[in-house]
Amino acid sequence: MQNVVILGTGGTIAGTGTDPDRSWQYRAAQLSVAQLVDAVPGLAGMALETIQVAQVDSKDMGWAVWRALGSELQRQLAREDVAGVVITHGTDTLEETAYLLHRLVGARKPVVLTAAMRPATASDADGPANLRDAVRVVQGASHRGLGGVVAVMQGCIWAAEQVRKAHSSALNAFDGGGHAPLAVLDEQGQWRQAASSWPVCGDVDWSVLSPARCPRVEILYSHADADGWLVEAVLAYRESHGPLDGLILAGTGHGTLHKGLEGGLSKAVARGVTVWRSSRVARGGVASREGDVFPACGELTPAQARVALMLYLMGV
Repeated sequence: MQNVVILGTGGTIAGTGTDPDRSWQYRAAQLSVAQLVDAVPGLAGMALETIQVAQVDSKDMGWAVWRALGSELQRQLAREDVAGVVITHGTDTLEETAYLLHRLVGARKPVVLTAAMRPATASDADGPANLRDAVRVVQGASHRGLGGVVAVMQGCIWAAEQVRKAHSSALNAFDGGGHAPLAVLDEQGQWRQAASSWPVCGDVDWSVLSPARCPRVEILYSHADADGWLVEAVLAYRESHGPLDGLILAGTGHGTLHKGLEGGLSKAVARGVTVWRSSRVARGGVASREGDVFPACGELTPAQARVALMLYLMGV
């Protein structure tokens, strides 16, 4: 039997609190990934390995953790005795890590991200079931010859480039931005899934994670009364404190922007800053249209678009 490797990065799934009925009072990233596995009876006797890559609250996710995760993931996927990898993660930035790995991980083996909305000590902790399901999905996908990156939450399998956190507190907090899940697991962890609709991932290019610094890309929102002041502020900061390589505009509607932003963003482009448009709207995204001044980011969330622009600026 091939092994399933579980890489831990922290998050609420590894969080603990003092009162099981007050699940909002907890500290994230307290339990090791080995402790998480030991707490799931359904995983007993399976061929599993655990590796602690990081121990962070995912709101604090960053380039250093992504570098460490990518390096370890590359090592594990290269092993002939490994069927696939599960990554335990926090929910807050899961969509960003999922998209990054979607772009970099080849489709030969499955990589499944999972997380939890409740800490491990909560009376309604969802982490154990999500972790069990994630391992089952790796095993099932490997058996079917499916690879690539997906996320598994609340019995649903989501494509990594579509998944996003859509609710701040509900157990079923994730959706696909208007797309249905790839599949839904039954009580035995089985699902019906056509290989043709499984996500197609990019080629492995782990060298992009090697630099100590990634391109600096920030997100700006268009809103009522927007006048470009923040654009001017970041350009001034760039002149005196350091690089600013790109800006993601989280626009209104179909990526539209307040007229007060237009001059500042055009000035940013003239100074070498790449500007892309996304939407602050939950579903639908921004499609490219004739006459666009700033390129559209498709269906990516602003946070995912930021990752996409970073990769673009790195030549990926």
